[in-house]
Amino acid sequence: MKLLKPSWVTHDGKPIFSIDIHPDGSRFATGGQGEDSGKVAVWNMAPVRSEVDEKNSNIPKLLCQMDNHLACVNCVRWSSDGRYLASGGDDKLIMIWQTGRYFAGPSTVFGTGGKTVNIEQWRCVNTLRAHTGDILDLAWSPQDAWLATCSIDNTIIVWNATKFPEIISTLKGHTGLVKGVTWDPVGKYLATQSDDKSLRVWRTVDWQQEAMVTKPFDECGGTTHVLRLAWSPDGQYIVSAHAMNNSGPTAQIIERQGFKTSMDFVGHRKAVTVVRFNPNIFQKVVNKASGKSQQFSCCAIGSRDRSLSIWLTALKRPLVVVHDMFKNSVMDISWTPLSSSRGKSGFELLVCSWDGTAAYVEFTPDELGTPLTQDEMNSLHQRIYGKSMAISTQHSVNNTIIENPAMLKLQQRHNEHREQMDAKKQVNGTPTKIRNPMLTSPTEKPNPKAQQIETRTPDGRRRITPLCIAPQVDFGDIPRPFMSSSLPMSSTGMAQSGLETAGTPRAAEPSQGSPSSQHATVKPLAPSVLTSAPTAIPANIQPMKALDSRFTEKSKATSGTKTSQSKPDRITPITLSTAKPRDSDRPSLQDSSAPAPTIIAKRKLDSLSQPGTKRMRKDKPVLMAPAAPAQVTPTIPQDVITRSAPHPIMLPSPPAEKNISLQVGGGEESVVLELENNIQTAGVKLAGLKCRRGGTVEWETVLSTRGTLLAGSRKVLCVSCEDRSLCVLSPSGRRLLPGLVLSHPTAILHCNGYHVMAVTTVGNLSVWNVQIAKVVIKNESLLPIMSGDVVIKTSSVTEQGVPVFSLSNGKVCTFSVSLGTWSTLSDAHSSLQQCSDHQTIMSSLNPSSQVKGPLASLQGQGQRSGRQAGRLFRANHNLQQAVTLGHLENQVSAALMLRSSAEHKFWLLTLVRYLVQEGLEAQLREICDDLLGPVTAQGRLPKGSLWEPEVLGVCKRLVLSEVLQEVGSNLRLQRLYTEYQDQLDMVQTPAK
Repeated sequence: MKLLKPSWVTHDGKPIFSIDIHPDGSRFATGGQGEDSGKVAVWNMAPVRSEVDEKNSNIPKLLCQMDNHLACVNCVRWSSDGRYLASGGDDKLIMIWQTGRYFAGPSTVFGTGGKTVNIEQWRCVNTLRAHTGDILDLAWSPQDAWLATCSIDNTIIVWNATKFPEIISTLKGHTGLVKGVTWDPVGKYLATQSDDKSLRVWRTVDWQQEAMVTKPFDECGGTTHVLRLAWSPDGQYIVSAHAMNNSGPTAQIIERQGFKTSMDFVGHRKAVTVVRFNPNIFQKVVNKASGKSQQFSCCAIGSRDRSLSIWLTALKRPLVVVHDMFKNSVMDISWTPLSSSRGKSGFELLVCSWDGTAAYVEFTPDELGTPLTQDEMNSLHQRIYGKSMAISTQHSVNNTIIENPAMLKLQQRHNEHREQMDAKKQVNGTPTKIRNPMLTSPTEKPNPKAQQIETRTPDGRRRITPLCIAPQVDFGDIPRPFMSSSLPMSSTGMAQSGLETAGTPRAAEPSQGSPSSQHATVKPLAPSVLTSAPTAIPANIQPMKALDSRFTEKSKATSGTKTSQSKPDRITPITLSTAKPRDSDRPSLQDSSAPAPTIIAKRKLDSLSQPGTKRMRKDKPVLMAPAAPAQVTPTIPQDVITRSAPHPIMLPSPPAEKNISLQVGGGEESVVLELENNIQTAGVKLAGLKCRRGGTVEWETVLSTRGTLLAGSRKVLCVSCEDRSLCVLSPSGRRLLPGLVLSHPTAILHCNGYHVMAVTTVGNLSVWNVQIAKVVIKNESLLPIMSGDVVIKTSSVTEQGVPVFSLSNGKVCTFSVSLGTWSTLSDAHSSLQQCSDHQTIMSSLNPSSQVKGPLASLQGQGQRSGRQAGRLFRANHNLQQAVTLGHLENQVSAALMLRSSAEHKFWLLTLVRYLVQEGLEAQLREICDDLLGPVTAQGRLPKGSLWEPEVLGVCKRLVLSEVLQEVGSNLRLQRLYTEYQDQLDMVQTPAK
């Protein structure tokens, strides 16, 4: 056995949290903390193996350094074929790396002043975003069909490694931070370990929990940074991290048969942090008396006590234990893979530590035994388990059995739809499907412009979301083994190397940067090493900080405190304008807990002379006249808005200016209304109203009193008069209704379709349907939504006669006729909206499918969904799920209130997609029951049924058919799909 510590393998003194050897054995990767970001480094293995290569300045040591992660990197793992490198870190991102096809030569790393040189070119080909917390561990499945990642958000995500970033399943059940994940070598199970003192085993057939082991972890106190468990290469055992037996730290052995916990590895003085099995199965004559060869596995265990132990399952004692190997906790272990073409496959070991150093251990066949060949291992698996699940998953990433032909056809349609979507993303409409973006052929280059996102603002203007178009890189195939003499490397900029011998006194250790290395041979320890009394721990060794405290500190740093703003002493007058308010002019949410002062109506000059009054900006928008962008409203003098009994609301009354004009409609169909007041005729003052089209007067009429406001649509025109009456006209100037007399002067007037909305100066709302001459809303007060210092920013009425008010507190409200109360459509400060995590559903939709309607126009830029999702709920998935559902349900209800059919259907299907993704069958059943309605043999509704077959003019059962298409995309819900599809077919089929 040979043990050494290459001092040049370092992250500049920062911790190294993960290490992994490439399958070809010529390079290895490390992940950890960088200077001001996460750091992933790829190193040459040759200088570690050979002292001659280490001293040769022409042989590079660092092959590539990647600083793309925004925070510390916790885990790095190579795929089994060596094509990809996956890394995950505290920035909640998983990055997939691949070499470039063409390489111009060595290049310096940005920010290192030319001291660090990249010999190889590794590029990030995919960034996976779904976790809401730090990623602590990840693992590739056998044959690289899946990639499993675990996080402190208490979830495990299984990604489709053949089609990133598609998610196969999100495993939920842990109630604590998930810190370790490992695959069954035959592909049937996935095992995870968490801070909730449990180890869970999941089936890969349906991604449901198979077993949960808790007994060995009941006594565990405190926590460790990682809990890296491992599965034995024969698939018979799982060895966990951080277990306890009789108050002593152990590595628990869990049998595959029944997941029993009758054995463990004992001897470490502190919690076990990492377990890694040698990928080989060895055979050796253990009992010389019998002379029979025995097959066994080899396991390496690292602990917080800074020691490493090597175990053979055929022995009751450890093969070797190395004490005080590092200055801090052992973080990760890696064996030379089976497919290694250089060095000794399965006989080399790399270990990394929190202290920022790494160690290399080499064994001999006499110490470990003779490894089985790959064919012999495959035969062993087939003899024990039958056909390996890992082999079957190479071409099929989902093993769920489809139970009926309808579900099979639906899955085929989903696959065809995905192929069509992939084809649209190719350059010049190339129909060839790219199954894996990372496997794109050299001649097929992505077209970023084909993925641009175009949106429209409420006033109809186009907005294209800018995209960062990175230089197009051609990615290569599986990297070749790195040869020591393949690239000459000068000594300039390369760190001087040195090797430290583990287990020696500090005085004998060579200094950092020493060019020499000491290859020390360590003899195997006596079998009683682990059972001997523990040695004293140096006082200068600091205990590893628990991740819980680290997470708590982050939470405190990110949590914000809202500072309340002082309320103005009075409400100042504002000029009515149709200009869109600037974001900087929008008033912030103010504290409404204090009682609003009572202001007595007085003249403006008297009020301004009173001490203690404050005057707000005159250009601050409070009210907006008609919603049409081109509509023009006369300016109103700034009278003081007062509140006094008996009416608590006083809105400004517009004066009767001499000339008022308004443009109705747009394009060639637009007309201009011109109102002229103070016309003297035979000693009588009248008002004249003219309608012009293209400069030609089409018609004109006369009003008996002066007008104050104009409003209009393509169906109806309206004028408010000084005598508190409304004159309603047709587009040709014909009076449709007698004068509508209001109790107070009109402050706000809108028309849309056949509906007219008026708000009086005392805050009473009325809406009429002119087409049928019927009132929709009668004298409803705005007081419930205008308490405190809240003022109206904008107002409008939809074509269906729904009034909408946008307020200064960020809320958008409407009055529901059916419910008889005010309702909130949107709230810019709502925690549900800010923390909703449905963006993964929205990103999968075609941008053209984003519907436009009154709800989208109202929310506009205020729609900040998901901005705080990852920051606020990073460690509680159940809470985040509830918030997301709450926001989506609010969107469905708001679209229903606005009677917007297209938006109601869009948000309902979005809600269904989220429920399908989360596997929430109970909520899906409620939606399907409401859309399906009562089912009878004749297909007719029973007498007395309150179920409505339509919603907003759309047949519910047609919507149900689309809902079932979404439900059918999740094979775990196929029985729910079959149940409702059969009932839907029955009610839609006419009775014979």
